[in-house]
Amino acid sequence: MTDVVDSIRNYNAKRDPERLQRKYMAMRHDPFTFLRGTCHLFYAQLPEAKWLAKAPPVWVCGDLHLENMGSYKGDNRLVYFDLNDFDEAALAPSSWELVRLLTSVHMAASSLNLNTSQANHLCRDFLDSYAAELRMGKARWVERDMASGMVGDLLGSLRGRLRPHFLDSRTVRKGKHRTLRIDGRRALPVTDKQREKVTALIDRIAAREDKPRFYRVLDVARRIAGTGSLGVDRYAVLIEGKGSPDGNYLLDLKQALPSSLVPHLGIRQPQWRSEAERVVSVQARMQAISPAFFRAVTMGQKSYVLRGLQPTEDRLALTDWGGKLDRLEGVLGTMGKLVAWAQLRSSGREGAATADQLMAFGEKRRWPTQLLGVAKDCTKQVRRDWKTYCKAFDQGAFRLPAPKA
Repeated sequence: MTDVVDSIRNYNAKRDPERLQRKYMAMRHDPFTFLRGTCHLFYAQLPEAKWLAKAPPVWVCGDLHLENMGSYKGDNRLVYFDLNDFDEAALAPSSWELVRLLTSVHMAASSLNLNTSQANHLCRDFLDSYAAELRMGKARWVERDMASGMVGDLLGSLRGRLRPHFLDSRTVRKGKHRTLRIDGRRALPVTDKQREKVTALIDRIAAREDKPRFYRVLDVARRIAGTGSLGVDRYAVLIEGKGSPDGNYLLDLKQALPSSLVPHLGIRQPQWRSEAERVVSVQARMQAISPAFFRAVTMGQKSYVLRGLQPTEDRLALTDWGGKLDRLEGVLGTMGKLVAWAQLRSSGREGAATADQLMAFGEKRRWPTQLLGVAKDCTKQVRRDWKTYCKAFDQGAFRLPAPKA
């Protein structure tokens, strides 16, 4: 039996205390946030149903939940809506990815003011859409001009947004020069040593580019973003962007840690050169288009994923469904399509099931009902774990020393 308190503390050991304390406080807020912050615990306690392991092996993002899909700007400068968090990526049974998403629907139900019947309905919408796209056997992507409902609203709101406006929200301008906005909400200051290390890394990258001046570092900050990864070594980097009509650019540099799924998998994984290579390789296989500036890099003994910094606002505001269930139905239907397309797109790669095998899986009728049952069991387990966590948190078990001035 897993000790919830010890598991969480051990998993988060050695993280940046200032940001880790924010994670612990967020997890205390509600069970959905707790689920997002404890991917390792979820898979450690996944029910040992044999049929779960018999599902086709596919490439998964590993931490699929309602808020791990959103918009981003691709390396072709166009905006896409897709899966967008691959920190836990691995080769795993397709059932593992699906049951985590279904569980997240139930865990988010209270904050979305959904009753059990509505949550069950949305779970079935997701599975119906996923299975239908597998049967089609063709990987597609969400077209902005064709997107509807809440996804269409999100992509439409980004159509006229200019990068200077985003820069203004994240930086402070002094004359013609910008520095990162250290607001304690999205960014924290770095030490001189951290600034030097990050700057040296970007300089090495720039030296191999056609326009090295484009990457000249103007400022560095510790980035605050996400839930599960809070406390992981992560930086926002402001670069010059020389020659660009919109001026400076923002980069996101994030340490890659081992996947929480791998210790529990019986499927052989590729021998990646680094954890960052795993994240970047799987993401490139599963997404229709990769993010701008996307690559795996090394800084000292650690590996990092570098990409263009994406606004945290570019996620679906699910609470805005306004009591119209069809709006959430559209979201879950889109999510089902995206997961199926990602698995089809990466099919047959290094041990993953082929497209034909996935199409055959989509034809089977029994597994959706089985998954819905397992998701209910997982929901009960996560709620128990959250209550255990809350009691320990309230007793001070997750209180960290205040950061030194």
